Amino acid sequence: MAGRKIINSTRVHPVSFPPAVMTAFTSGSIFGLWRRTAVYGLVILPLFVAPAAHAGNAHAMSEPASSDLPLVAIITTGGTIAEKTDCRSAGAVPAVAGAQLVQSVPGLAIIARVELRDLMNVDSSQMAPADWLHLHCVVRHMLQRDDITGAVITHGTDTMAEAAFLLDVLLTSHKPVVFTGALRPASSSDPDGPANILNAVRQVISSTEKNWGVTVTLNRYINAARNVRKSQTTNVQAFTSGEKGYLGYMSNGQVIQFNEPVQRVHVTLPSDHAAVVPNIPIFKDYSGSDGRFIRYALETGAHGIVVEGVGAGNVNKDTYEAMLEAIEQRLPVVIATSVANGAVEPIYGDLGGGAELQKHGVILAGDLPAEKARLLLMVGLMKYGNDRQRLQALFEELYR
Repeated sequence: MAGRKIINSTRVHPVSFPPAVMTAFTSGSIFGLWRRTAVYGLVILPLFVAPAAHAGNAHAMSEPASSDLPLVAIITTGGTIAEKTDCRSAGAVPAVAGAQLVQSVPGLAIIARVELRDLMNVDSSQMAPADWLHLHCVVRHMLQRDDITGAVITHGTDTMAEAAFLLDVLLTSHKPVVFTGALRPASSSDPDGPANILNAVRQVISSTEKNWGVTVTLNRYINAARNVRKSQTTNVQAFTSGEKGYLGYMSNGQVIQFNEPVQRVHVTLPSDHAAVVPNIPIFKDYSGSDGRFIRYALETGAHGIVVEGVGAGNVNKDTYEAMLEAIEQRLPVVIATSVANGAVEPIYGDLGGGAELQKHGVILAGDLPAEKARLLLMVGLMKYGNDRQRLQALFEELYR
């Protein structure tokens, strides 16, 4: 795919800091090669290849003074934070390796030792669930190590909210995991990436007892993965948690807590075989929509569908009829809403109303936006298969 650059390394990249701020890095083996194969609309990849033993692969590179600092994993995946403006295209493109990113963070070696995993360098508009499932595998194995305090993941902001939510659903560790990125490229005269990485590492060190799960932290504001949305296209204050509110704020290197996270949902995927990623398209209901694209999805092998309705989860008559056709074919169907705040509720009983949809077996997404509802349905199908009752119960866990 154009613009896609994957970096798979068998070693952790050492970062050459000035002597005064030399920090420690350890090396590790790759956690498993991955691939994508299109087979009848499926994506198949080996997700859970166990890593080689950590002991025997470590190469400490620290001064004695820094040996007691906490060890934080930093996994880089690309995004604006790792891009520079290209003279030929006049736009930002992937250009910065993970080692360069870490080296650009002033004062990082004073507060933590870092183990870097330069996983990939991909603009997040090109990310797919297969990439995030691979990322989950890598993070999961790193968090299992006793010496790792927590993890920071650098990621593009376009789909960061989705990636963070998926990892929050899949990870069971209580160690902090913080997604961060940038709205300005590394070649900017005033890049925001280095400060965001520094604050993310500070958050990991300061929040080990909070059990917040996966968070998204940019411009000092901390968001729960379930609630976070990108609400600004280019401003550095790009993410919000809507009416739920921020979890907290980074102030002078400390976490100032505002709220507790709302109910989280966990799904543990099988670890003994390759995972099959279901094909789940999202459809937007709009004035005059006629359901033709839903019918096309049924004809071309969709394993489930998500519809972004209006209001409290309502659609027009034509879309409603197409959704019923999917139900008749025993496909799971989820209804979400385009409204940023509030939730889907079974209020209206006319054709296409939320109550009527629920009566026919459509699953209500609650307050999840369509993109996150799709990911929850995806892992639900991977875990339980097409068991509507268990899928329904999974979404109901949002309000347990």
